[in-house]
Amino acid sequence: MREDRFQSFLRWQVLLVLLLGASLGLFLAYASLRSPYVEPQLHASLSTAFALTAALIAALCGTRFAVEGRRFDLFLGGGFLAIALSWISAGEAGRTLGWALVASAPFAIGRIRRRTLALWTFVPTLVVAMPLLQIAAHGQSDNQINGVLALQALLQLTCAVTYGDRFRRHGEDLDQWLSLVATLTLFATLGLIFAPSAAHDQVARGDFLVLVAHSVLLIGLWRAMHASEFGRAVAEERARVAREIHDGLAQYLFTISTHAAMLESGADPAVALPRLQQAALAAQQEARYAILALSSASGRSPFDTALRRYVEVLTADGALEVELEIDPAIMLGPDEQIEIFRIVQEGLANARRHADAGRAWVQIGERNGERYVRVLDDGDGFTPETTEGGQGLRNIRERAASIGGALSLRSAPGVGTSLEVVLRG
Repeated sequence: MREDRFQSFLRWQVLLVLLLGASLGLFLAYASLRSPYVEPQLHASLSTAFALTAALIAALCGTRFAVEGRRFDLFLGGGFLAIALSWISAGEAGRTLGWALVASAPFAIGRIRRRTLALWTFVPTLVVAMPLLQIAAHGQSDNQINGVLALQALLQLTCAVTYGDRFRRHGEDLDQWLSLVATLTLFATLGLIFAPSAAHDQVARGDFLVLVAHSVLLIGLWRAMHASEFGRAVAEERARVAREIHDGLAQYLFTISTHAAMLESGADPAVALPRLQQAALAAQQEARYAILALSSASGRSPFDTALRRYVEVLTADGALEVELEIDPAIMLGPDEQIEIFRIVQEGLANARRHADAGRAWVQIGERNGERYVRVLDDGDGFTPETTEGGQGLRNIRERAASIGGALSLRSAPGVGTSLEVVLRG
């Protein structure tokens, strides 16, 4: 699959090079095409557009770095920040520095732990460097400017090849967009080398190619970030499913295997078989609960429907009566749905097994702009100040914390228990 994507990318890249090469040939063949437009307002508008798009690209890269801490994103964002600043000051020298950073990004491997410190060091350094480059570049001759442009073109060619190869090896969507943009800006820079020096009120034809390149990269980076967020969500969902299996079903299966091993070792069947049967029934019930919880979180079954089915299964033997109230207007995310399902499950299990409750109430709704989940019972109760609570209560605390919820618990001997989780805004 990755090889097919690279082959498709390579075909489009070759086609683009042929088209841009042909246009560059026409550009060189006809002197009239090399004359810049004298449009001060258009020049100012394009320069502003270049600076804004490059700054936005830098901000998006900085956001990725703040989340993931990759040196790649730091160098890439720094490069486009330098390019953005170059349209305000420093000119071609600043853009050359920017492309040097962009070309260095594929070789900046690893992650940085102190991300905030890195940003606060890297960004001010670039901001200070721009005026210094402007001073150093002041009064350059045409040959010197062409030398800087030639170096810039070499860096852009390096980026086109390097990011294309990186896409071949890793298959990251952003790399093909960066290679494409480097190719577009390469031919824009070659056009500037062969065109007369443009004054501050002049617009070269290559400037429009730069505008296209910046727009393409902005779209590509946004797509790459969206794909990255989707991949992270998939990974989190897989981890959540694994935890559901580990916390529930795996424990019962281990119990079943233990009792089976005891039977093989000669244990009394009259004692071991009832325990084995009980563990198998518990595993079957837990599997049913897990399917209900996961189906609600994945959208295959509405959350309220899955929770009502669970309550029906739990109360089928008549040992506990449960009243369930769910506000139909409440909005819950997939991560919140599965954790709330498990919190309710844990709360009702505690009421049934430990509190000897006859009735329980579950309320999921909104109060004063805050979403909440409440589980009450009429069981024996306990004194929270003197009782730490069992594993069930610890699980509820952890699950509430995982979705940014605040847990409050009220109980007293003989008056039942009330636990409430107020969800994040």
